[in-house]
Amino acid sequence: MTTRKRLTLIVYAPALLVDDSRPVAIVNGMEKALPSIRLEWEVGEGGRLIALPRRDEWLLASIEDGGFPLICNGDESYPVTVNGRDRSELFSPGGQAQFEVHGKLPLDAPVIAAAAALLEAVAEGARAFWGHASPYGYGSEVAQQFRRSPDGPEQSPRGLPMLNMPEKSPRPETPSFLGWVNYWSAAAAEVIGFPDPARDAELLTRARRTPSGGWIVQLTETPLDYDNPVHVEALKRTYERFPAIGARSTPLP
Repeated sequence: MTTRKRLTLIVYAPALLVDDSRPVAIVNGMEKALPSIRLEWEVGEGGRLIALPRRDEWLLASIEDGGFPLICNGDESYPVTVNGRDRSELFSPGGQAQFEVHGKLPLDAPVIAAAAALLEAVAEGARAFWGHASPYGYGSEVAQQFRRSPDGPEQSPRGLPMLNMPEKSPRPETPSFLGWVNYWSAAAAEVIGFPDPARDAELLTRARRTPSGGWIVQLTETPLDYDNPVHVEALKRTYERFPAIGARSTPLP
């Protein structure tokens, strides 16, 4: 039996507050971006599904420890999940606690077509600094790019640049790495120096502005595949263009 491929969606936002309306905006935004899903079930202990007839009210009342519980579409044959969690200031840029939103969806044609809209909905709903949507497995690749000691390698096994750990970055707006579809808030775009019409012409063909003034930027036409040399080259070019990503340096003038 083959395992269904998954799309992982994560955004990084300012810390969640009590009675914060952002979880409701996030979940409603996901449903609007992918109308075939309804996220109206809580995942309880042991994976037990609990119906949420008054979901939005429940979400507001369920904010705890800087996040919100795992909810899903109730379809085990086509699982879609989302939850929010606190990211400690010890592991966050600028020593500021953050609110992380994690979504997972099947990586099929409808989700691939809606990936940019899904990321935009979640990121804008969370008022995120930055975020990404990438095929499951990206994490093991990015983990090999993080510099954990001063005398470590200069490149990852794929030949990608080494990145500083997120907690080493002085600003929460600085993206820590690149994904397949990227969300950069207006502040994040300013930090990395995007867009430059001359240097970013190719990226701009797969980019669009969001209502808040941020950007959705899709790196490759098809989902990012680290075994595809063309995709790895696209990553290399984009990292070279934006040295501020991964807190490697300040952007060029």
